[in-house]
Amino acid sequence: MSAGPGALRAWLRASRLASQPTIALPLLLGQLLGARAAGRPLDLATLAAVHLFGFLDQLFIVHANDVADQETDRRNRTATPFSGGSRVLVDGRLSPRALGAAALVCAAALVAVSAGLAVARSAPLLVPLALAALLLLWAYSYPPLRLSYRGGGELLQMVGVGAVLPLYGYLAQGGDLERLPVALLACLLPSHLGCAIATALPDEPSDRESAKRTLPVRVGGERAARCVALLNGLSLALAPIGMASAGLRPGPGLLVPAAASLVVLLARPAPPGSRRLLIRVGAAGAATLSLVAVTAIAAAAR
Repeated sequence: MSAGPGALRAWLRASRLASQPTIALPLLLGQLLGARAAGRPLDLATLAAVHLFGFLDQLFIVHANDVADQETDRRNRTATPFSGGSRVLVDGRLSPRALGAAALVCAAALVAVSAGLAVARSAPLLVPLALAALLLLWAYSYPPLRLSYRGGGELLQMVGVGAVLPLYGYLAQGGDLERLPVALLACLLPSHLGCAIATALPDEPSDRESAKRTLPVRVGGERAARCVALLNGLSLALAPIGMASAGLRPGPGLLVPAAASLVVLLARPAPPGSRRLLIRVGAAGAATLSLVAVTAIAAAAR
């Protein structure tokens, strides 16, 4: 495949950079909590290295998922900016071999970054956490587990984004495991699960055809959307308790994820391929990201 503007556009499209906040915000939250626990400001060099890890992790995820899901993506007629892959393989813009090689390079690079951080910050657990991030994607998309096709994909996403990433940032900034605000991170997990479920809503027809047992396939789109709203509501109900356990003060910013969660319920009917479904999925993502952002702001305002 020849190099040039067309190839560059294809690689940018394959990178799906709009999904970076999903990775960056949990990493930032973990770092703010780690610096708070250590009683010192954020180390800026560490901040940059952690977000380089996050950038590489996001690229690895989208590239590897595109390769694993290319047959399902070819059946997908209701893809959105939030779901259905980047479409570069479906449209023949890049080859599976090139995208797979890029995923492997990103995987090796993020492990190398983590090894360097582990030495520099005396945080050896960063390397196992980096490997865990890679293994979660493997278990999600690739045989023999391929849990995204067996009904466990949303839970894997929740664990990766809601637990592995904040813990990585926390340890990188010097946080002590004994002071890890487990209750705070736990209260955010339901919302992360809701976000993972929401991204599968547009793909329900092709996922059903491919025997991919996401929650929308198993219970239908409207019931899955109600689950998303309930999960966000649970996180919001627990947020003041979780924040207080970490010495943080909840504020009016929690109204933002609350409003976004309400939109998830009100944007109906929302069949795959409709404008309302785009609104619904966008609102679900906004609810989770704004909840993490509000918590991060509270952690920064000490």
